[in-house]
Amino acid sequence: MIRGKTIFLKIAVVVIGMVALVLFIFWLPGLARSTAEMNPDYAYLRYPVLAGVYISAIPFYFALYQALKLLHYIENNNAFSEHAIASLKSIKYCAVAIILLYAVGFALLRFQIAFHYSIAIIGAIVIFATSAVAVFAAVLQELLTNALEIKSENDLTV
Repeated sequence: MIRGKTIFLKIAVVVIGMVALVLFIFWLPGLARSTAEMNPDYAYLRYPVLAGVYISAIPFYFALYQALKLLHYIENNNAFSEHAIASLKSIKYCAVAIILLYAVGFALLRFQIAFHYSIAIIGAIVIFATSAVAVFAAVLQELLTNALEIKSENDLTV
């Protein structure tokens, strides 16, 4: 029963990764090009903004990989293990890294006096969603840590 659920979640993680990859490769450069053409005053920011988004893809894909590893541990009945806790910790750190990258990007755009409200909305959505992932991973990590401690105490008393 749990195997079917984890397979579904694994497929969902892979689909999220593939959709993001397609957006990164095909949609984002076109959006940057059309935005630079519509706003020639800010065209010089086209490549730095693209670079920032592509750099943030590194922790994003690492977090997806860690999610797949975590699902593998759950599938193999190793959910209450140090490996699962390490995966959640990595997901949390990846989320924090994405938040920091976007915050630095916001600061740099503000410094360049190129901080447009549409960029702020998109960035705020990314930061909010990533913050939710970071908090969720931190809570799960804490729960798993407590459960692992209780499990090890029970193993010692038997």
